[in-house]
Amino acid sequence: MTVRRDFKEPARCRPDQVIGREELFAAAREQLGRGGSVLLHGPAGIGKSTVLRALAGEYGSAARTVLRCSPTESESHLPFLALADLLGLVLDEVSERLPTAQRIALESALTGRGESTLQRDGLALRLAVLSALRALADTGPVLVVADDLQWLDPASAELLGFAARRLGDTPVRMLCAVRTDGQEYDRHLRASPPDTLAVRLGPLSSAQMSALLDHRGYTGLPRSTVRDIHRTSGGNALFALELGRALADNPTPPRPGEPLPVPTSLRALVLNRLEMLSQEARRTLLVASAGARPTLTLLHAAGRDNAEAETAQAAELGLLATEPEGPAVRFAHPMISAALYAEAPAQERRAAHAALSTVASDPIERARHLALATTGTDPEVAARLAEAAALARDRGAPSVAAQLSLLAARHTPAEGPQSPEVLRLEAAEDAITAGELDLARDIAREVLTRATVPADRVRAWIAVIETAGHAMTEVDAIFPQALADAGDDPKLLALVHYQLTWRALLVDGDFDEARGEAAYVAELAARAGDRYTELMALAFQAQIETLMGHADAPATIRRALEEPQDPRVACHHNGAGYSRFRWLVMSDQLPEARATVTALLREVRRHGWVESEVHFLRGVAETELHSGHCGRALDLARESLRLARDTGIGEVASAVLTSLSEAAGGDVDRALSLAREAVEHAEEDGDQMYVSRALTALGHAQLVAGDVEAAVRSLRRVREVEHGLGITDPARGRWHGDLAEALVRSGEFAEAQDVIDVTREQALRLDRESVLAVLDRAEALIRAARGEQDAAVAQLTSAQDRLAKLGYGLEEARAAFALAQLRTGTPGPISYDEAARLFRRCRALPWLRQVEAAAAVRPVEAAPTPASTPDGLDGLDGLDGLASMERQVAALVMEGATNREIAARLFISVKTVEATLTRVYRKLGIRSRVDIVRLAAGRRTT
Repeated sequence: MTVRRDFKEPARCRPDQVIGREELFAAAREQLGRGGSVLLHGPAGIGKSTVLRALAGEYGSAARTVLRCSPTESESHLPFLALADLLGLVLDEVSERLPTAQRIALESALTGRGESTLQRDGLALRLAVLSALRALADTGPVLVVADDLQWLDPASAELLGFAARRLGDTPVRMLCAVRTDGQEYDRHLRASPPDTLAVRLGPLSSAQMSALLDHRGYTGLPRSTVRDIHRTSGGNALFALELGRALADNPTPPRPGEPLPVPTSLRALVLNRLEMLSQEARRTLLVASAGARPTLTLLHAAGRDNAEAETAQAAELGLLATEPEGPAVRFAHPMISAALYAEAPAQERRAAHAALSTVASDPIERARHLALATTGTDPEVAARLAEAAALARDRGAPSVAAQLSLLAARHTPAEGPQSPEVLRLEAAEDAITAGELDLARDIAREVLTRATVPADRVRAWIAVIETAGHAMTEVDAIFPQALADAGDDPKLLALVHYQLTWRALLVDGDFDEARGEAAYVAELAARAGDRYTELMALAFQAQIETLMGHADAPATIRRALEEPQDPRVACHHNGAGYSRFRWLVMSDQLPEARATVTALLREVRRHGWVESEVHFLRGVAETELHSGHCGRALDLARESLRLARDTGIGEVASAVLTSLSEAAGGDVDRALSLAREAVEHAEEDGDQMYVSRALTALGHAQLVAGDVEAAVRSLRRVREVEHGLGITDPARGRWHGDLAEALVRSGEFAEAQDVIDVTREQALRLDRESVLAVLDRAEALIRAARGEQDAAVAQLTSAQDRLAKLGYGLEEARAAFALAQLRTGTPGPISYDEAARLFRRCRALPWLRQVEAAAAVRPVEAAPTPASTPDGLDGLDGLDGLASMERQVAALVMEGATNREIAARLFISVKTVEATLTRVYRKLGIRSRVDIVRLAAGRRTT
């Protein structure tokens, strides 16, 4: 079909709906933007049509003519049908401009009047299609959009390919999609213009699939279910959406160990091939689908004597992938296994699991098969499952442990030595460790409907509180109930009060209260003999004291590290190890801090502790960022953000750090977007700590982007929030230098000096050397703006040297940049080479672009300064009505400097220059820059 710009187009798929394809979409967009063509390829259901519609919607408006076709398999035998879709509506427009032989051949092919064929009219038809496209392009760009190229009828495919290879510089772009199913796409690429970009769409990641399901309305799915959807669908968007729809239509979600409901629409894709198998072969495949890692040996041991022949038959039908090396039996797609298992009767599934329960090599897998083969309660089965859960926990697989504990609870009799509620609580706690917060919350609330033992109820309440993360206002009503269940038991009271310490910090922002609560928890836990909770409370107290700049912080850290230690605390993200890491970072001991947090990250990955992994990834990224390794920091921060979003853990904190990393070494617009998102979410959660951190990231990104007025607004808010919280250690947020610099560039020198003076006093008290060096860098800008050139140069040089010795690579480069900018106002050659070298070493791309832009600005030569003129404003010394900044700006205008050059010379923004000039005009009663020069010249001659 053909769409002209004056026709109404169908609803478009906006680019923001292309989930998980952002990089591919950007590459295709860039290719189309420079006049090239794009071929999207990948398996069925992977999302090619969605991306194609989004690109067509975006670039269709720029084309004079849009030609569309979307052939189907059932119509692929009809010659010239796709060509008719493309050119049918424009035939009348172009036919008169074609040679007679070409026109007759094309009209005959498109209308069916006559008997045109490629054999008889081949050359005329080929030339006619080429001429038609050129004729359309004479009046404006043409976009050809073709979906499902694999179903293009051969005649249309031949004619389009002929034209595409000969269009040359003609403004005709082709945007096509083709299903490859593992086959080569070369033949389709050969039928495209020579400059065509081939873009392969692969499977979605788990996080991308979660975003897709949410976007399509399948919200509220537990993360374990999303993970199962991702595994079953193989990352295929269409399959995932169909599975999501089946879950939404199913009133009862599947229990642990049960398969996902596979809708009929997907079963039909494979069941017709299954019907071609013998009954015995289908049973063999069912055993394979029930196994975790099926092999021919395993199938033989499970009683499938003819496994080789039966799996070979399945491979011929495309149900199994051929494995030339190794004994594995692998389905061609996970959906085939899921559909086969879902279609089998329950009795046959139990028989398959029963056979595998005696032959599987791994004890965890044997226990799972035994559970799925057993109905009703069975103490022996429950005990086997509990042992398997403990083994999974030790192996660092808390998600598997949670599922096994739930299966154990299902098979545990209500009246017996083991409580099913305790097993469910263990499952909830394992789910929290694995980052499956939705599952943990559901389990804990289920326990609360039945449990009567105070210890069980308090554990359940704690699980619910922990799943709230930083949004603790959502669980305020729980604390009175948890305290009531705890009674006067010091161990249970310690558990509840530990959560109250976090509430005091995150919600109330009261450091003194949080510190007091932590000390009280440590005392309660020591009285109860609960070393784990005592150590966690001491570590929390140490973190609070560190943020407060409290003198007791080092001593509290030492107490938290005293023996006996609990191995669960040593690597916990709120344990003493992390408290020590934070102290090292704030004390400028970057190599030790990196080594500490890297060891912690390695250990939690070994145990599968996802929440701690998210925290420690951020910690490693932070040390890399401070050290000036911006590329490495950005990679780690993005990994942390992906994991945080996938699990719902620490999303705001990871967004903050990724924003800072993007501003340093990535994309500033992305940094701004992430910071704004973090501010919004932190404010929604009522989390004042992270409101402060998110605003810090936002202000920094705004400063890097050149919007100094916005940066001042954001960072002033940070100052207010942290003053209210009682945070006195400037090494906590390190925003003070940015605020001072933004204030200088806005012309607010007095406030900038106040920020520096107050912060310097705090930094001196706590021996924060890097903070002091950054403050000196900012103060040098004030001196430079006031004309104290030599003092500013000396202070900047000292700051750069100190930052280099401390290992703060990015801050060192910023000092070198400021020094180069300062010297632009002095006679002689100006070089930004040192700043560029340092930023390049850091891979600080946004900063490097600023250096390149500054180097492109011609230096402003300083006018001679008589000794009688302290501000260097010769010719304007009699204009006492102007303020100092106004006099300096006017002097530089008099020398012929542009607004941009003035901003670089005085370390202020271009907007500040413009505002200052407006005030000068008003005070002097003039209208333009020319009037300043004339006025100054007149003053010199009088």
